[in-house]
Amino acid sequence: MENVSIVSKQVKKISFDSVLEIEDQLAVEDPLEIQLEYGASDTRIRKSISVTMRTPGNDEELAAGFLFTEGIIKNSNEVKSIKHAGENRVVVAFAENKKISLEKTERNFYTTSSCGVCGKASIDAIKTVSVYKNQVNNILIKAALLYSLHDSLRIRQEIFDHTGGLHASALFDNNGNFITLREDVGRHNALDKLIGASLFNDQLPLNNSILLLSGRASFELIQKACMAGIKIVSAIGAPSSLAVELAKECGITLIGFLRNERFNIYSGEQRIRL
Repeated sequence: MENVSIVSKQVKKISFDSVLEIEDQLAVEDPLEIQLEYGASDTRIRKSISVTMRTPGNDEELAAGFLFTEGIIKNSNEVKSIKHAGENRVVVAFAENKKISLEKTERNFYTTSSCGVCGKASIDAIKTVSVYKNQVNNILIKAALLYSLHDSLRIRQEIFDHTGGLHASALFDNNGNFITLREDVGRHNALDKLIGASLFNDQLPLNNSILLLSGRASFELIQKACMAGIKIVSAIGAPSSLAVELAKECGITLIGFLRNERFNIYSGEQRIRL
């Protein structure tokens, strides 16, 4: 079966003493337009809400996760269907009784793979309120458990191994057991796919899971984690200052620079047994 997430290209490989013609594998980056269909059966409205640059695959999960983390839907029952309408478009049809309010989630028509909140109509729209934000959580994990997560992630990063060009978001349980993973050229897309899959499987909130990010922890990723009820976020890279502020506000344990049996705790240290 053809892998739509990878494409092969002829490139010149340059080294100190040679020039070689080789075939290189690249992660595919393609636009995906997300459209909403809603309203009464005789007056259905179809509206484009976003275009994001993504790696093809799991597009339905991406759309569902995006709508959930934007606060447009609260559960999968509100969605009647998600179908492709062409190669680079998905249409999310809502039930007829679903009321839509898009004023606070309006975006410009185009968002890049590296920024999920680019094009927000207002800064107030970024801080979407999570229904799981204030849930009490008594998770306590050993610091040593976190050390194994990076290797477990790399073993399962299939597309990254071929291309070296994708971000990954992975879920683990409180014993460090792997649950699921999604990859994408956009870090926010990878997390939306992961949350979308959890939404479809009726696994939300993810308050007993550990989220591992393959790169840095940005504000938008913490916002999405908060929306899904995640209480422990660990990242291989650095967090931003705004990510740390939001993690504290949402009661999230935020860990950065997780590699080589080392990490920094930026918030929520009470959940880590040192």
